[in-house]
Amino acid sequence: MSRARIVLWLRLTLRPACSLYRARFMEGQTQGLRNPGEMENGTEPCGEECASEAQETTVTEGAAKIAFPSANEVFYNPVQEFNRDLTCAVITEFARVQLAAKGIQRGAFSGGASLSPDLCFWVAAVKVPGEKDVQKVVVDLSEQEEENAELKEGANLAPEDQPRTAAVGEICEEGLRVLEGLAASGLRSIRFAREVPGLQSVVANDASARAVDLICRNVQLNGVAHLVHPRQADARMLMYQHQKLSERFDVIDLDPYGSPAPFLDAAVQAVREGGLLCVTCTDMAVLAGNSGETCYSKYGAMALKSRACHEMALRIVLHSLDLRANCYQRFVVPLLSVSADFYVRVFVRVFTGQAKVKASASKQALVFQCVGCGTFHLQRLGKASGSSGGRVKFSAACGPPVAPECEHCGQRHQLGGPLWAEPIHDLDFVGRVLEAVSTNPGRFHTAERIRGVLSVITEELPDVPLYYTLDQLSSTIRCSTPSLLQLRSALLHAGFRVSLSHACKNAVKTDAPSSALWDIMRCWEKECPVKRERLSETSPAFRILSVEPRLQANFTIREDANPSSRQRGLKRFQANPEANWGPRPRARPGGKVAGGAMEERRRLHQNKRKEPAEDPVQRAARLKTFPCKRFKEGTCQHGDQCCYSHSSPAPEDTADMAPGDRPETPYQNPPGPGMANGPGVD
Repeated sequence: MSRARIVLWLRLTLRPACSLYRARFMEGQTQGLRNPGEMENGTEPCGEECASEAQETTVTEGAAKIAFPSANEVFYNPVQEFNRDLTCAVITEFARVQLAAKGIQRGAFSGGASLSPDLCFWVAAVKVPGEKDVQKVVVDLSEQEEENAELKEGANLAPEDQPRTAAVGEICEEGLRVLEGLAASGLRSIRFAREVPGLQSVVANDASARAVDLICRNVQLNGVAHLVHPRQADARMLMYQHQKLSERFDVIDLDPYGSPAPFLDAAVQAVREGGLLCVTCTDMAVLAGNSGETCYSKYGAMALKSRACHEMALRIVLHSLDLRANCYQRFVVPLLSVSADFYVRVFVRVFTGQAKVKASASKQALVFQCVGCGTFHLQRLGKASGSSGGRVKFSAACGPPVAPECEHCGQRHQLGGPLWAEPIHDLDFVGRVLEAVSTNPGRFHTAERIRGVLSVITEELPDVPLYYTLDQLSSTIRCSTPSLLQLRSALLHAGFRVSLSHACKNAVKTDAPSSALWDIMRCWEKECPVKRERLSETSPAFRILSVEPRLQANFTIREDANPSSRQRGLKRFQANPEANWGPRPRARPGGKVAGGAMEERRRLHQNKRKEPAEDPVQRAARLKTFPCKRFKEGTCQHGDQCCYSHSSPAPEDTADMAPGDRPETPYQNPPGPGMANGPGVD
C-alpha cells in the first residue's frame, strides 16, 4: 500500500475522533485520553451535554426515564409502547431458555454426578421484579428421593456448585449480548438493562451523532452505564463486523423507520447460533399490496390486496428472513409473529444446518387469489417426501392447484408470493410468555393487551395459512352478514376446525375447503334471501348462488364456537390510543418543534385531497341555474319545491353561458339521413 493511500485511510479513520475532540475542546470540556480498547468496542464513557429543560421532554416508560428533544431530531413514538413491552417479555423468556442451556441455575442434588440430567434439572433462575421465587422442577423422582433432595439440596452443594441467579440490572458473565441496531433515544436498550435479567451487555447503536449524545445522557440518567454501551456506526457495517462466531450477538433488535430490508442480510449473519432476531416493519402500505413491485424489490415477494393482508405481510417478512439466511446455510424458526396497529413484528431464532436449509423450499408457497370472490389457494414451491432408509427426498412441487378461471365465480386469479406457509408461532414459547405476563400483570403498562393478543394467538390454527372475513363472504354474494358464532358453529357442525386471528377482528381461519365454505354461505342466503333480479349474470354473486349447495349447514349455536378469549372479554383489539396516532414523521437534523404549530399543520392537511363541503345555500342557488328535464317532459311532480329551474332561460342568457354550463336541449329537427353531423354543422 502506497504512502498516499495510508495517509488517506488514516484521515478518513481519524476524522470522526478529531471532530469529537475539537468539539469538546471548544465547549471547554477537558478530558483525558480514553482507553483505545474502549473506543474500539464503543464502550467509551458518555459525557453529559448541557441543554435547557425548556427544549427537552422527559418521558417515563416502564422502568426507564428518558429525556429527548422536543424538536424532531430523535425519533420517538409513544404508541409503540406495546411493541417495547412485548419485546421485553419475549427476551426475558428467551433468556430463561438460553441460560438454562448454558448451565445457569442448572444443578444436581446430593451425589449429582450419579443422577442423570434427564431425571432432575433446575429452571434457569431469572429474577424479575414482581414474580414469585424461582421454582425448582424435579422430574421422575419418587417421593423418598424428593424428600432426600429437599433435605440435602442446600447442605451438600459446594460453593462453586451453588445455583447462580441472574438478576435485573446486573452483569451476567454468561448472559445475553444484545444489539439494538437503530436505538434513536436509547429507550429500548435502557428498558432491556432495567427490566430484562440475564444480560451481559447491550449495544445501543445509531448512525446519528445527535442520537448517540442523547443515548449517552439517558444511560447516565438511568444508571445503566455498566450494561448499555452507546455506539455510533452504520447498523449494517456494525453487524458485518461481528460475523465471527465469538463476536456474534445473542439478540438483535431492528426497529427502523420504514422497511428493515437493507439490514436483514447483515442481521442473519451477526446473530449467534440459536439466537433471537426481532424485526419490525412499518411499511404496511407496501406489505399490504398497494405496491406489489416495491414489495418484491424489498422482500422478494409479490403482495396482494386481500382481506388477509396483515397475516400475508407477516408471512412475506418471514419468507424474506429465511431467504436471506439460506444464502449462508442458515434457516429461521419463528417464535412469535404479531400484527398490531400500523406495523408487524416478528421474533425468530436463527440456526445453521445444510440439511435443514434444503427443506426451506417446501416451506414457501405461492398464493392464487380470485379477483371476484376472493377465494385463495396455496401452491408449495417444493416437495419433501420420505424415501427408503429414512431419508427425505426433495423435489419440485406439481401445480397449479386451480384452473385458469375460478371454479366458483368464473373470474381470473392473481398470483402472489412466495410467502412462508409453515406455522408462524411457537405455541409452547407463546404459552410461556403468556403465563409470565399473566402472573405478573403489574410489570408492563400494556399487560392487558399483551394477554389478549397472546391468548388469541394460542387459539389460532397453526397449520392454516391466511383467513377469510365475515364481511368479505357476505358482501361477495350481496347478503346480510351472519354473526361470528353462527358461521363458526356451522363450520364446527360440518366437521371442520375454525379459529380467530389476532390480525383481524372478523377473521375466520378454517381448514374447510372453499367449496364447503361457499356451500355454508349459500345455505345462509336461503335464510336471508337476496333479490336475484338485481344481480348481474356475470357477477360473482349470481354465479355462486346459481349453484345448489351440496352441504346442508346447521347454524345452531354451539358452546365451543365462542373462543375462550372472547368469553373472558380480553382486550384483543385496542381502540385508537390517542388523537392523530400512527407512524410519526421521520427524525431530521435540526428537527422541527412539535407543538401547537405542528398540530395545526396536521389539522390543515387532513383530507386536503378531498373537495371541501359545499354550503347548502350556494348549492341550491347553483342548481336553480339548471332547467328541470322532467318539467320539459311534463313529468315533474315537485312543483315549486323542485331544486331545478322550471323557467326557460332567455335566448340572450343562453348565448352568454359558457359551453359547459349550457343546459342540454334535445334537437327539434334532427338531421336527416343525408346530412352530415360533424364540425361546422349546426
